[in-house]
Amino acid sequence: MIQIRYLSRADVLAAGGADFRLAVEDIREATRLLRSGEASMVAESVLPVGGDARENAYGLPASLGGSFDAAGLKWAMHRAAPVGDLPSITSATFVNRLSDGRPLGLVESALLTRMRTAAVTAIAMGMLPKGSIRQVAVLGAGAQARAHVEMIRALFPDVVEIRLWNRSRPSRDALLSELFDAEGPALLAAATIEGAIEPADVVLCCTTSPEPLLGLDGVRSGRLIVQIGYHEVSFAAIDAFDHVVVDLWGDFAERSAKSLFQMYRAGRFEPGRVSADLSHLVVDGWRPPERCSIYFSSFGLNLFDIGLAARVLKHAEAEGIGALLPFV
Repeated sequence: MIQIRYLSRADVLAAGGADFRLAVEDIREATRLLRSGEASMVAESVLPVGGDARENAYGLPASLGGSFDAAGLKWAMHRAAPVGDLPSITSATFVNRLSDGRPLGLVESALLTRMRTAAVTAIAMGMLPKGSIRQVAVLGAGAQARAHVEMIRALFPDVVEIRLWNRSRPSRDALLSELFDAEGPALLAAATIEGAIEPADVVLCCTTSPEPLLGLDGVRSGRLIVQIGYHEVSFAAIDAFDHVVVDLWGDFAERSAKSLFQMYRAGRFEPGRVSADLSHLVVDGWRPPERCSIYFSSFGLNLFDIGLAARVLKHAEAEGIGALLPFV
């Protein structure tokens, strides 16, 4: 009899799903496998589910060899805002063993999505000289903002201050209260975007804004801006950066609503202007010259979702975590 393992959010946590160091290693290894041809992914399938351009369901398949030995599909439902008691994004990942096709399990994946996204941001922040990141601005107060604050606390001990801005002050203040930690870097409320980013070495954009929040005044020597969200950075600002870096330039550039890809489709950005992608950072050790301004566009790759889910499932199997369900 074939059984599959079902992992709830609590099971994912018990199986190490919230360990940022492991998530960063997953991203690094998946990137190496992609470079060597031992991993692959095809374009995501996009199913519109509402009148807002942000409301879609996504099917994201990928496979990875190596220690992952996995092929899988992440299914994610995105709404522009939470509906009732549901979060704005729900997702699950189904994983097969790549080597023989055996179905392995189904994993609740919203947490893993946040972990892999924040882990990519950590690698992007690692482009800057060690110890140079002291102050960080986080724009947004949702799940990605939370994950990025937690990632900074876990991986960047030199950071002394995080300034949090959100269009909704009650949401901002609620997140500040939930994340309060007297032992970590100071976590401060910013009344304006300008107040949040003014001292920042790194600006993390974690919003669903359909219109740019950052313009030319956000571009500064030595500053890294990471766009995680929707359309937060103006074309003029992207044009002004010394270096544009991406996790990957793929077919999604033809349809993604993220700022850089909108700019590309408008004929305002040529792919040849990309200085590096994740494989250059991870495999080749690419680093920008000091005191450059850097824009990192984080799309989020199918590969990473499957990699994290496969690692968590392996740990869950070893530790007997989750529920076994009959399959065949």
